[in-house]
Amino acid sequence: PPPPPPPPPPPPPFFFHAEDGLRYCLLSRGLGDVYKRQCYCSAIRYESKGEVQASIQCHCRECQYITGGNPNVIIIMPLEGFKFVSGKPKEFKRSDLENAVTRLFCDKCGTAIGTRNPMRPESIILKVGTFDDPSIFDPKIAIFTIDKQKFHHIDDNLKCFDKRP
Repeated sequence: PPPPPPPPPPPPPFFFHAEDGLRYCLLSRGLGDVYKRQCYCSAIRYESKGEVQASIQCHCRECQYITGGNPNVIIIMPLEGFKFVSGKPKEFKRSDLENAVTRLFCDKCGTAIGTRNPMRPESIILKVGTFDDPSIFDPKIAIFTIDKQKFHHIDDNLKCFDKRP
């Protein structure tokens, strides 16, 4: 019998996504470096550069409201390397809370883009759902597991905290 075919070549170091004639490039398959993201309707596009400060699965009740019942999967990046490339998100901030976060979202399609937290003024919290390839997300911790619903999944190897660490 003939020898087996050679294995396929490894994936290229760049992830390309073409839409509306525009080209997006993820410089690595991991989180970090430079990458571009967008909302569901593409009206808002953003770019973030720098090292990931945290990658989190949050089960708090507030995040459950925002996600429609699921945990919120997020990464925290340096604000210095973040910018909107096109479009401008709407903002929502609760007036009844001290140190309330500011939530950023697309007013056309409703996509949650991210959050600014006054307790982390040098950072931006970004929603994994806006990534061209959300499979690159690798959570390191699960927080507010005290509010976890029975239908939420937490990997057995994930470090968990009842509240914030």
